[in-house]
Amino acid sequence: MKILVTGGAGFIGSAFVRLVLERYPDDTVTTLDALTYAGNRANLSELEQNPRHSFVHGDIADVPLVDGLIAGHDAVVNFAAETHVDRSLLDPSAFLRSNVEGVYVLLDAVRRHGGRLVQVSTDEVYGDIPEGKFSLESDPLAPRSPYAAAKAGGELFCRSFSISYGIDVVVTRGCNTIGPRQYPEKLVPLFITNALEGRPLPVYGDGLQVRDWLHVEDHAAGIDLALRQGRSCEIYNIGAGNERPNIDVVRQLLAHLDKSECLIAYVPDRPGHDRRYALDSTKIRAHLGWAPQRDFEATLGDTIDWYLSHPEWWQAIRNASGEFAEYYERQYGWRLAAAGRDEG
Repeated sequence: MKILVTGGAGFIGSAFVRLVLERYPDDTVTTLDALTYAGNRANLSELEQNPRHSFVHGDIADVPLVDGLIAGHDAVVNFAAETHVDRSLLDPSAFLRSNVEGVYVLLDAVRRHGGRLVQVSTDEVYGDIPEGKFSLESDPLAPRSPYAAAKAGGELFCRSFSISYGIDVVVTRGCNTIGPRQYPEKLVPLFITNALEGRPLPVYGDGLQVRDWLHVEDHAAGIDLALRQGRSCEIYNIGAGNERPNIDVVRQLLAHLDKSECLIAYVPDRPGHDRRYALDSTKIRAHLGWAPQRDFEATLGDTIDWYLSHPEWWQAIRNASGEFAEYYERQYGWRLAAAGRDEG
């Protein structure tokens, strides 16, 4: 199979690219990535000499580029997206372009040339659920942040193109994913790297927001099954069943690193912060045979150990003069200075 992976230099996308090339010796992969702040060629460095992998620097909203690429591939797996809720609150417009307009461009090219499109989405399109789980993929969408709304919009374009034009589309909705190579703005990698530098860990509100935590390689495996075995015009929840309040994750993280809980700094909650997400992944487990291979402790431990053993990867991103430092100061009001102290 010839697969175009959009956003393949990002966190989950690069894990998927590696999985495909390791598992399927007859497959080839083309990665298309705009290399915005979270796209990182270093995530694919071990594939530079692999003859079955090629890299194209470009934007999924570039119609001529996308049209030419899709014409030569059997399937597209779309990871390309703006993904961070905090950033969507600061600048919603970037999310509209990538998560809605970009999806439309991909769909229109698939309509012309054929093939399958897998749209990688998120549990956040469902919104908050105080108790129980979103048990059916047909449950109503109720996004509560610009990020979630943009992802829901992309999904609805997928549904409309499948029904109106008969194109082959599958959607996956994954829960909170952690693991190696996640850009250190999200809770777990931010708190690992902050703790390693002796900086405060900014916990929103009371820290009792509940998330389901999934290892990136388990997530990639679920997406791969949806690509190869999923039914057209179907949606598959990918949830691990590892529900934990954020503050419990933070405390376990600090214990693993042998760091003091004095680093925890409670900050005002963000606007519209969803209290709890919970997915029922019975469908993908029963129909496609997927199951996560790691429990929560293994997932968190593997994530922490990777950041401990790859300081050059995250230190390059957290450079005090770079994009991350600008975002960090804008979001938290803290300035990255010498390691171990934040200057306000």
